[in-house]
Order: sequence, then structure tokens, then C-alpha cells
Amino acid sequence: MIVHLLRFGFREETTEAQKAEVLALMKRTASVESVSFATVGRNLGDASEGLTHAYCVGIEDLAALERYMHDPVHLAGDPQIIPHFQKIAIGPDVSDEPDPELRDKIMALHAAKLTKYPEWARQLDSIPEVRIF
Repeated sequence: MIVHLLRFGFREETTEAQKAEVLALMKRTASVESVSFATVGRNLGDASEGLTHAYCVGIEDLAALERYMHDPVHLAGDPQIIPHFQKIAIGPDVSDEPDPELRDKIMALHAAKLTKYPEWARQLDSIPEVRIF
């Protein structure tokens, strides 16, 4: 199992209605077939860093992760979600897989997605603060 975690904060100009829409879109993404379990909502950690919300999905294995990354629902939601992020902390992800190269394999899938979808890469670059753990 691979557990993927995002913590994020919204831009100042994002309205409460837009925040609710973003969270609804994220819940829709979290409901695709490749996701085993998910939660989307408030970050219960220290919000002083501006990371007020979180998205967590459990994905069975690397093959399911690749399906998740390229799922049409996921791809359709991101352009409506990403512009509202002021900051995002990606990870730390966790896994019960014993493969010592799993992180590198996940990062290779991410790099391949950036190459395949250059507009998605530009959207990610528009987030003012990105931290990857």
C-alpha cells in the first residue's frame, strides 16, 4: 500500500465557495477506482504554516498509482484545483512495500507525467510555495 499525503493552504483571494468546490473536486478525485481509501478536509496539524487542509489517499501498488495519476477524473480536476493553492507540502508518503527503490519509482512516474502533460507541469509551477518531503 502507498499512502500519499498532501497538505495545502488556499490563496487569499479564494472564496469560501471556491474552497468548498476545490474540496469537492478533490473528493471526486479520491473516489476513482485506483484509490483504496481517502480523506479530504482540514489539516489537524499546526496550521501556523498556512497548511490548513489535507488530502490523503491509499493506493494499492505502483500499477494502481500510475492509473491514479493518469485517471481522466484526476486530470480533469487538477486545472480547477491547482490555481487555488498558495502553498502545498507533498508527503511524506508512506508504504508497507519492502522495495528500497519504491520512492525512486514513484518519482519516475511523476517525472513521466510532467513530460506527458506539460500544461500540468506549468500549473504546478504556478503554486507559490511547494515543499516535497
